[in-house]
Amino acid sequence: MTAAAPAPRGRAASRGRIDKRQAILDAAFTVFANRGYAGACMEEIAEVAGVAKHTVYNHLGDKESLFHAAMEAAGSAVMAENLALAEQLTVDQSAVASTAGGQADPVRTRLEDVGRLLLHQCCDPRSWALRRLLHAEITRFPDLLEAVWGRGADRLRQTLADRMARLSLAGLLRPCDPVEAAEQFLALLTGPMEARSQLGTRPVPDAERELVAHAAVSTFLRAYRDAAPGASPSPSSLPATA
Repeated sequence: MTAAAPAPRGRAASRGRIDKRQAILDAAFTVFANRGYAGACMEEIAEVAGVAKHTVYNHLGDKESLFHAAMEAAGSAVMAENLALAEQLTVDQSAVASTAGGQADPVRTRLEDVGRLLLHQCCDPRSWALRRLLHAEITRFPDLLEAVWGRGADRLRQTLADRMARLSLAGLLRPCDPVEAAEQFLALLTGPMEARSQLGTRPVPDAERELVAHAAVSTFLRAYRDAAPGASPSPSSLPATA
């Protein structure tokens, strides 16, 4: 039996460097979240990452550069998860066709499903830590908000707006500005959660998140749907979903 050839040395070294960089970024975000920018030190970050202090400098430079890189990495990860959830806001033709038969309102159901998922993500400790760090350090690093949150938030808003536009074109929502509808849907979800969780310092039980999602969708539909839940368009009028 022929032995498997070892991985090329260069490829293994490259993989190890990427893994080590990610370990440093993860450790840095944890330390910055716990200590704040001013209270964090490179020695502790290196210790949490399991590397030598000079390795941190070799990979990511000084403390300020590391802070920016750690925040951008965490922001990208959080936004990627949010985008994946927003893309689930679709209503299929068979669900709409069954509404007339007394089944549950598929638009409400799907909005609540996605709303609950977005609230779960909103209450994730990493998401709260990211927002608290942004608020705390925005005066020190005024460009950080756009670099970490701005572009990602715009993508999330545009993704939701695309879904709102499809629902509106299908007659499931009244004609509207889809970007405005997306913004208001998000605000109805996240606004109450910031207050209820006290900016992430109070755990919010699942049942309470369910209530927030239900109330948000109820308010949203009162504003964005004229017809009763059973007065849905025929399946043939629905646009294709992604």
